[in-house]
Amino acid sequence: MSLVLHHHPFSRAAGVVWPLEEIGLPYQLQFVDIMKGGQKAPEHVALNGMGKLPVLTDGDTVVTESAAICLYLADRYAYGRLAPKVDDPARATYLRWSLFAPSVIEPGTLAKASGWSYKPSSVGWGSYEEMLATMEKAVTGRKFLLGDDFSMADAIFGGTIRYMLMVKMLEATPAFTAYVERLNARPALQRADAKNAAIVEERGLKFG
Repeated sequence: MSLVLHHHPFSRAAGVVWPLEEIGLPYQLQFVDIMKGGQKAPEHVALNGMGKLPVLTDGDTVVTESAAICLYLADRYAYGRLAPKVDDPARATYLRWSLFAPSVIEPGTLAKASGWSYKPSSVGWGSYEEMLATMEKAVTGRKFLLGDDFSMADAIFGGTIRYMLMVKMLEATPAFTAYVERLNARPALQRADAKNAAIVEERGLKFG
C-alpha cells in the first residue's frame, strides 16, 4: 500500500483521513503513540524534523503539514476533480482558501483566544473582525468555496472551521453552521469520522 498516514486520532492527522477518503484510494493508518512521545522517536523525526503529526508517505515521497498533504493528494490523485487544473481560473480561488486556513484562520483565532496585543497591519491575519467577515463571505451564497463543486480547499478551509466550531474557538454563526452541515453530509467525511472514532475506542484513548 503506497499511501501511509502516520496518525493519531487526537492529532492534526485525524483531519487528513477525510481527504484520503475523498480521493478514494487505498491507504494505511500507521498509529503513532503521541501520549508516549512516539512523534519524537528518531525514526519519526527522520521523516519530520518538527517531531509532529501528520506525516504522509507515498512510496519514497514524504509530505508533512496538513494543508500541504491535502494539496499533494488532490494534485497527485484527484487532479481536475478535487483540484482545479492549472489553466482553470478557479485554481486561484482554490489556492487562496487552502492557504488562508493555516496562515490566517489558525493564528488569527489563537491570537484572539490568547489575548495577544498586536497591530493588525503588522500581522498576516489582520484584525479578527476582518478575518471573520472574510471567512463568512467565502461561504455565503454558494454551496462550497468554488460554487457547486466540492474541492480539497473545502477539506482544508472547511475542516478548520468545523474543528474550531467543535471546540468553540469560533462563534457558530448561521453561515458557518450551514456550511459545516453541508460538509458533514459528505460520505467521505462520515467515513473518516467513523475511522477516527473506531481507533479511539479500540485503543481505549482518552484526552488528558
